[in-house]
Amino acid sequence: METIMGTGFIPVFYHPRILTAEKALNACYKAGVRLFEFTNRGDFAHDVFASLEKFAAEKCPGLILGAGTISDPATAALFIQMGANFIVGPNFNPAVAALCNRRLVPYIPGCATVTEAGNAQEAGCDICKLFPADQLGGPSFVKA
Repeated sequence: METIMGTGFIPVFYHPRILTAEKALNACYKAGVRLFEFTNRGDFAHDVFASLEKFAAEKCPGLILGAGTISDPATAALFIQMGANFIVGPNFNPAVAALCNRRLVPYIPGCATVTEAGNAQEAGCDICKLFPADQLGGPSFVKA
């Protein structure tokens, strides 16, 4: 959580080819990035993630790799078992929050309302992402 809070951004990436994902991760790492979110957006994304996790452990010491676009607890459990250090969701799911809390893995849900963000905080989420940010007004929504 300290690295996430101190960094201020997390690159988000998906590609179905393992080699392409490794190249993207490695380029970010060489540029100084130490947080990386691989999104669960395509068929067999979990297989690509598993390979990427092994690549990161060997070639990118100190990198914190997480999984994004996680909407349900079964998928969260799968990615955590494969080594995800944090989970990001497009929405807030209390069951995902409970699973991540039990496994001591940070969960960053997408929230579109103050109520959703409040519910996420009550469920133990230290960070919420404003999602979809552009449609909600971006920085002006947060300021208001």
